[in-house]
Amino acid sequence: MASTLAACGGGGDSATPTLNWYINPDSGGQAAIAERCSAESNGAYQIVVSQLPRDSPAQREQLIRRLAANDTSIDLMSIDVVFPPEFAQAGFLAPVPEDVAQEVTEGVFQGAVDSATWNDELVAVPFWSNTQLLWYRKSVAEAAGLDMSQPVTWEQLIEAAEGQDKLLSAQGRRSESLMVWFNAMLESAGGQYIVESGEGPDDIEFGLATPEADRASEVMAAVANSSAVGPGFTTSNEDTNASEFEGEDAGFMVNWPFVYAQALSKVEAGTLDQSVPDDYGWALYPAVDEGTPSAPPLGGIDIAVSAFSPHPDLAYEAVTCIVSDENQAEYMVTNGNPASSIAVYDDPEVQEAYPMYDTIRESLELAASRPLTAYYSEVLGSFLREFHPPGSVDDQTGERTETLTRAVLNGEQLL
Repeated sequence: MASTLAACGGGGDSATPTLNWYINPDSGGQAAIAERCSAESNGAYQIVVSQLPRDSPAQREQLIRRLAANDTSIDLMSIDVVFPPEFAQAGFLAPVPEDVAQEVTEGVFQGAVDSATWNDELVAVPFWSNTQLLWYRKSVAEAAGLDMSQPVTWEQLIEAAEGQDKLLSAQGRRSESLMVWFNAMLESAGGQYIVESGEGPDDIEFGLATPEADRASEVMAAVANSSAVGPGFTTSNEDTNASEFEGEDAGFMVNWPFVYAQALSKVEAGTLDQSVPDDYGWALYPAVDEGTPSAPPLGGIDIAVSAFSPHPDLAYEAVTCIVSDENQAEYMVTNGNPASSIAVYDDPEVQEAYPMYDTIRESLELAASRPLTAYYSEVLGSFLREFHPPGSVDDQTGERTETLTRAVLNGEQLL
């Protein structure tokens, strides 16, 4: 019904402008926010939500196709943090008013602001931010003699997991999650996937043929080829890792915070013993080299306003309501998506729901974006062709990937 109304530009009182908000699937949190903000607008607008496909590339594809056709039925969009540069460069986003930009970036994690920025201008609005933590079984870490109050390296985790005959879980699947893993290690090694970006392919300077990229590749291969990973490592994603971590062989895992709430929900359903989440510990993302701080992954959703919206001013008014601290806190508690506003982590309800709130906050302060480029889909496709399976990467993989990416961007090769 919402989708039909959105396509027609209808819904609600005909005297009240309708704002169509295309959202990524969640547990009803964005729909609840839309309802609250509509009520609080006192008739200024009515927000109608329409759900996009589940995975990020499919969401992008649907939105890009409609925006390329100047579709006026889209007002607001929830988009993955890797896509604002592409949407902005294509001219698909309405300019963010200066006063709105100042309001929605105050007290927000810098990584989240960076993800919504292109060519030194804010082009979208940070909504929620995500980051991966190092999860560990306290009993396993203690038996291995690891002091988890101090930073640990990937090599220490491999040694501890192998020594205890336990699993070290990471995302080795040929998908976005593999880029998340490699980019975090590259940034942790002091490198960058894209050193200099730009509007055209020739303006891009890659950082893949560097000692830092070689070091990240070395660590990736060491993990993938160790006896600490499971037999299905090359097809493992976040969900399979979370389930794996609930088993008897669990030791260590990098993953998003949803894994804690998932375990508690299974306890409540009677399918998991309380002793399992009681044994969960959490820490900052593993370091590549001892003495060098890690750069955890950054995920999340930004909200963008379509350049073809009939009501851009109202849309930005709605956005400021959507991303308020109150709504971000409620969304984090009910839907499990961490806030982009730093102040939200002082909320008692957030702290009760997420005992690891302080580690999430610290991780988001250190988090690094994936490559910010208008050609992210091409960059990702080239990366996945060369870096999967992760056990096969070596000190030549980065250079091959850089060569392939340039050929793809110049139209000399197809993915």
